[in-house]
Amino acid sequence: MAIDGIFLSLLAREIEPLCGNARVDRVFQPARETLILALRAKGGNQKLLMSASSQTPRIQLTAGSYENPAAPPMFCMLLRKHLSGAKLCAVSQVSLDRILMLHFENRNELGDLVTLRLAVEIMGRHSNIILLGEDGKIIDAIKRVDLQTSSVRPVLPGLPYQLPPGQDKLSLLESEPEQVLERICSYPELPLHKAVMNAILGISPVVAGEIAGYALRGGEGIVSSLDAEQLSRLRFFLQEMKERIAAGGTPTMLLTKEGKPKDLCFLEITQYSGLMLTKHYESYSELLDAFFRERDLSERMHQRSGDLFRFLANTSERIERKLQHQREELLQSRDRDKLRVQADLINSNLYRLQKGETVARLENFYEPDSPLIDIPLDARLTPAQNAQRYYAEYRKADTAERMLKTLIEKGEAEYAYIDTVLDELLRATCEAELDAIREELIATGYMRRRGTGREKRPQKLGPVRYRSSDGFQILQGRGNVQNDQLTMKDSQKGDIWFHTQNIPGSHVVIRTEGKPVPERTLEEAAKIAAYNSKAKQSSLVPVDYTEIRNVRKPAGARPGFVLYINYQTAVVTPDEELCERLKEK
Repeated sequence: MAIDGIFLSLLAREIEPLCGNARVDRVFQPARETLILALRAKGGNQKLLMSASSQTPRIQLTAGSYENPAAPPMFCMLLRKHLSGAKLCAVSQVSLDRILMLHFENRNELGDLVTLRLAVEIMGRHSNIILLGEDGKIIDAIKRVDLQTSSVRPVLPGLPYQLPPGQDKLSLLESEPEQVLERICSYPELPLHKAVMNAILGISPVVAGEIAGYALRGGEGIVSSLDAEQLSRLRFFLQEMKERIAAGGTPTMLLTKEGKPKDLCFLEITQYSGLMLTKHYESYSELLDAFFRERDLSERMHQRSGDLFRFLANTSERIERKLQHQREELLQSRDRDKLRVQADLINSNLYRLQKGETVARLENFYEPDSPLIDIPLDARLTPAQNAQRYYAEYRKADTAERMLKTLIEKGEAEYAYIDTVLDELLRATCEAELDAIREELIATGYMRRRGTGREKRPQKLGPVRYRSSDGFQILQGRGNVQNDQLTMKDSQKGDIWFHTQNIPGSHVVIRTEGKPVPERTLEEAAKIAAYNSKAKQSSLVPVDYTEIRNVRKPAGARPGFVLYINYQTAVVTPDEELCERLKEK
């Protein structure tokens, strides 16, 4: 991920027009390490997003919408106290390092005008957002760093703010190409792209590779092997790159051939020779919105659903261990007929046996030729008591087999249910869906409600709505409880129901309104069902479909479980693009 120093300087240029013209209206913290300042400005309101996440660190203006937690975290409350109503005065960058300083003016509790700074450090896993007072001391940070974590640069309230150690590199924006070229040549034994990284401040490996690729015409080589033409091409590209940056650069995204975001840059990237696709954007903030949209969602959901993942994983593991133990007991109980035979043989030979014997060698008349077998006896018991002991063990094993079969059947159903909830969790895309999963687990007795029970109940979401290419409405349940509601209560008998065959997933229903449904709509609904299931990454997924009149829910069944008859099966490949295209906004 190539948010380097130069990229950050270009982002700062996008923020600068707000300086002196915008005030902080509200402060949000939608994720543990992400902040949003809602800015009120004359030219229109803006949202400034800052992230100190190790996976998605950045600062940008954003047009995206973000879901906020019900209770704001402590750092968010602190920023609201210090920055609400504050005027954004300036944005500055420390050299070409990956640190932006946001300068604010605001009134304190006494009504005095104070200057505050928000240091946004974009440095991978060391990224941070730090609020600084007028005296340069740290008020607090979104990630505190104690002395045990870093004795060189702790980040704690009350300590003076220290910049990270500087780098002995040249700024391309402040140095002439000849100076930069001379510094590159001071690393004669290094490959050119590594020498470029060592010499130039504020560039990423992608940019270094682009510089080296232009100089060497796509080849490789160490610095000492460069000839005059290659050195000339290197100097030319450095000068051209400097001019491109001065002109604002080109916001560029690198994508895989499948269209997945791979990297980003402030230059047109040509070094991959057709292995990657490129896409250009109007602004760097728009580029970052597009690049991080999917990653942000994934990270936020991972943070907020961590406790549910752990709970479901532990529950699933516990059920599996219990089932394994029960299956082993069932295997042992299947030898119970041997116990009955031993009891019968002892009973038939009571006259031959005496108390105190430890083994009875008797003819087994249940088998051909009546072979002799040795039957262990308890010397403390009479022969008749030994026979009764074997009969009791036989009855116990017989009862155990019947009970174990029932328990195993129930355990397997429970294991399958937890698997469906885990699938719901993996496909959840918002906090409301996570709340619905928690409510389902509380209702089914797996979890306890937190707090006093008087808290506001979570918002209920309706099914996801699609419109088929033929104009039919298609509805998709978001979870087990909503699947039941959609299938058993909200649908008509003539509507058509879809579900992946023996695979956890959403219930999908076509609203027919009494009309015949074309094959194209049936196929589209089947693909929606396949995509919204545990098999979304597979191909050739079997999807069963039938009329709602053929679907029933057994009494006492767990949420989402139904039985159905008179069905047909379509084999389809999940299609994300189709789902997005048909989804009603």
